[in-house]
Amino acid sequence: MAKDLLLEIGLEEVPARFLRAAMNQLLDKTVKWLDDSRLAHGEAKAFATPRRLAIWVKDVAEKQEDISEDVKGPSRKIAQDEAGNWSKAAQGFARSQGVDPADFTFREVGGVEYIYARKSSVGINTDEIVAEALQSIITSLTFPKNMRWGAYDFRFIRPIRWMVALWGHDVIDFEITGVRTGRTTRGHRFLGHDTEIAEPNLYMEALRQQHVIADVEERQAMISAQIAHLASQQNWHIDVKEDLLEEVLFLVETPTVLYGTFEESFLNIPQDVLITSMREHQRYFPVLNQEGQLLPFFVTVRNGDDRALDVIARGNEKVLRARLSDAKFFYEEDQKLKIEDAVAKLDNIVFHEEIGTLGEKVRRVRQIADQLGTALHVSPEQAVHISRAADISKFDLVTQMVYEFPELQGVMGEDYARKAGESEEVARAIFEHYQPRFAGEGAPTSITGSIISIAEKIDTIVACFSIGIIPTGSQDPYALRRQAAGIVQILLERQLSLTLEQVFDITLKIHENLRNLKRSSDIIRIDLYEFFGLRVKKLLSETLRYDVVDAVISAGFSHIGSVVARGNDLMKAVQDVPDFKLIIESFERVSNLAAKSTVDIVNPALFSESGESELYAAWQAVTLQYNNLLDQNRTGEALALLSTLRPAITAFFDHIMVMVDDEAVRANRLALLSVIDRDVKRFADFSKLVK
Repeated sequence: MAKDLLLEIGLEEVPARFLRAAMNQLLDKTVKWLDDSRLAHGEAKAFATPRRLAIWVKDVAEKQEDISEDVKGPSRKIAQDEAGNWSKAAQGFARSQGVDPADFTFREVGGVEYIYARKSSVGINTDEIVAEALQSIITSLTFPKNMRWGAYDFRFIRPIRWMVALWGHDVIDFEITGVRTGRTTRGHRFLGHDTEIAEPNLYMEALRQQHVIADVEERQAMISAQIAHLASQQNWHIDVKEDLLEEVLFLVETPTVLYGTFEESFLNIPQDVLITSMREHQRYFPVLNQEGQLLPFFVTVRNGDDRALDVIARGNEKVLRARLSDAKFFYEEDQKLKIEDAVAKLDNIVFHEEIGTLGEKVRRVRQIADQLGTALHVSPEQAVHISRAADISKFDLVTQMVYEFPELQGVMGEDYARKAGESEEVARAIFEHYQPRFAGEGAPTSITGSIISIAEKIDTIVACFSIGIIPTGSQDPYALRRQAAGIVQILLERQLSLTLEQVFDITLKIHENLRNLKRSSDIIRIDLYEFFGLRVKKLLSETLRYDVVDAVISAGFSHIGSVVARGNDLMKAVQDVPDFKLIIESFERVSNLAAKSTVDIVNPALFSESGESELYAAWQAVTLQYNNLLDQNRTGEALALLSTLRPAITAFFDHIMVMVDDEAVRANRLALLSVIDRDVKRFADFSKLVK
């Protein structure tokens, strides 16, 4: 008869950010052990609160399944000699499977006879193996940070204070660090008491009686419902960020939502500052009106019931008042600092010991941004904005507010710059040059912000590459992948005519002139193309087939807008154009022979067949317009025009022998195919497509 299994690990309060992963890890390890052990089971559900990790598995079988399987051994030719005696290989196979060679059977596979051994195993009772297994599961859990306690040579996220282990009504007996399993769990630290769990299916209700909501989804639903009710009741918009909700979820065992107030005078501080202070320091949810303006209220979640909420609110208000007073002081003091003085202080901040100071980085960014602006043919007025914004782009890093809240870099720079009299274009660019800061955020909206953002990011990437800091595996301490993806996104969303080649060349030249490169610029350029190629491939793979991605990237990806447009139009053609397979095949036939050409100059005087002249005429009729369309990024029209060559290509191969004995004629025919192939491969390498 199947029984339910329960395991609870009681702990001192665990940091909220670690609990979700720990809960999932406990679930995965337990289910894997059950499956690997051939123990049939029902649904498995994991739980987590600040003081516990637990798992409940329904209907765990009382005994492992018996197994009987045929195991394949060596071929009969190897297993037996000519006299029919068993070889050492066969005898070794028999020992490894625990069978007698006399019990071998023969079976033919793919025309070859092999020996097979029937291996049987009788299942073990669950109660004989479960204690050791659960102990092993607990000790195998891993965490980003661990502790040791007492005299035990054991590391865990927090000290273990109690354990519950039940299989049906029975306690599963084992011990870790002096703590022995039982059926007694602990309720809410202040509202609950110790309580016994009679059997696993009573676990959640027993804890509920002790003011603990063990189910993570239930707690989250309670918090969300209470916040929604409060918002509706007060006609507020409560700004709930998922990451903060996730953290609060694992800070409480019994959630109760309440709100408090703060003085309206604090609203003179920028809204982002107040919201950041509430979220980062106090884990509060800010309250906005329906127009998105901050109101002098906050929402928090108490780890307890709804008694004396007014007292709890006043305590939170007192703490928040002190935090906001600090923010107000920082804000007022920062405005006394002149921008030029702040910029000068950047020379005292080391960005990287081998790369230099932040001041040096800012000056490089200014040079890169100026040259990018020139390449984009910006107006003289715009060029002035770009230079000024680049010069002061990092000045807020030395302010007290950004020191206290690093996530406000750029936000405070924009505000302080505007108050210091900088133009709106310059002030906004200080914020925008950090964009996109995370996946899903848009590119800068201004040309000034876009150029400085590209300049700042490519400077960091080139500087790091120059000293050998290139992301490998999961290691990317300077977020270079994110910054490269940001450059690609800006070039695409802003539809800038800049190519990656231009961006690389400008940046490498500036670093080379400053003698900053520790490696050859040619080698760094190769690394840059490979690195950015992966970012472009990831971008395209979100919407396109892998073979379409490979085909268009092979034709070049320096112009981001072009490779994306070519990919989209090729994908449409592959899916929608009738007989597009025949077009692909014709281009492949051209490519296969074009690879043999050593010249790409066609001499029409050497044509001796009408098919040559017709193909040459067809190509001449489209090549200029086709290349112009590609240059204008009108890729759909370009592909349609290129596809009109198929009949002439087909006729050419149907009636003409390319590899003739006459060397001059042969070379001329190969040259004709080569110039066509050159045009085709400006769009894509069609041989990469899966037909």
